[in-house]
Amino acid sequence: MSASHRYRLTRTVVLVGMMGSGKTAIGRALAAELDVPFVDSDAAIEEAAAATIAEIFARDGEDFFRKREEEVLRRLLSGPPGIVSTGGGAFLSEANRAAIADLGIAVWLDADLATLWERVRHKDTRPLLRTADPKATLAEIFHKRTPIYRQAGLHIRVAADASITETMQTVLGALAARPDILENK
Repeated sequence: MSASHRYRLTRTVVLVGMMGSGKTAIGRALAAELDVPFVDSDAAIEEAAAATIAEIFARDGEDFFRKREEEVLRRLLSGPPGIVSTGGGAFLSEANRAAIADLGIAVWLDADLATLWERVRHKDTRPLLRTADPKATLAEIFHKRTPIYRQAGLHIRVAADASITETMQTVLGALAARPDILENK
């Protein structure tokens, strides 16, 4: 029996964490398992702006992007319960953390720095890593953001060797322990 037949999601689950932690992949798998909508907030921003995140950063700057991110996240939280993956910086905003706490639940996908570097080092779609030393930049971002991610309602350790399905099942188990989020049918 799939989880969608056993559970009903009552609040939107917002996946937060560093770039490369698996928010989008785990989010898609979790949404499919629960038979609820999935939205990648970065993709929603790109669609609304008709530009990529990198183009928005280059053209309008990070402050402009963060304002759009806040608007999109509020809209997504106001809709029916589903799964939302966010960009790595979305949870840094106090307004976003408050909105998520009020209308959903933040789930921190916590991958170690070595795993994150392995996952992002060959991608050129990360505007924050377009520096002379992207590995050092990633480490700096990681150390700066980790204390903020710790404020998430749920903390899921992402094992380097775990599959998407295994990590999704871990998240599902943590959500199932919260009847205020995932009710038994």
